[in-house]
Amino acid sequence: MMKQSLLRLLFFALVAVLPFVILIRGSVYLHETYHLYPVLALVGGFFFTAILLFLYLIFVFRAPVDSLKKRFKLILLLLFFYCSYALLHVSGRNVKSGTIAKEFVSLHPVLRLGVSTILLVDKDLIITDANRIPEDYRGMGLPTKAQSLHYEQKKWIYACIGCSHPWSLKNS
Repeated sequence: MMKQSLLRLLFFALVAVLPFVILIRGSVYLHETYHLYPVLALVGGFFFTAILLFLYLIFVFRAPVDSLKKRFKLILLLLFFYCSYALLHVSGRNVKSGTIAKEFVSLHPVLRLGVSTILLVDKDLIITDANRIPEDYRGMGLPTKAQSLHYEQKKWIYACIGCSHPWSLKNS
């Protein structure tokens, strides 16, 4: 009985987490493998996730066939709102300063989606400086790097032009 309850709990945890994994990893896969622009990679991850959630409706929740079209539209709508929120908003209590909150929108879109998703789980996470210049390294007493993903990127293969890649986090 205990083993069955544990397996059921594990199953529901997987069902809850897998759409987020597919959304983010699918977007990363499309961006890295096919060198798609970030927005196109996000759209691909979006549709991978929508298909997974649709399969959930059919096989996990056994939704009636006559309501699948309406429910699929609802899935698309909810997924669109989640992605929009995750890409455009970061809570003020999760950033070190207001300038970093403004800087959040300059991060690579797939990275923003990933950070926002992690913030769902860890509410105490704090995002620190992401976009740096060589003088920032000198100010921290570190050697200046000739190239860093913290710098604004100029090549579209690596990211959207003008985006920076990394994110620095600390626990409060």
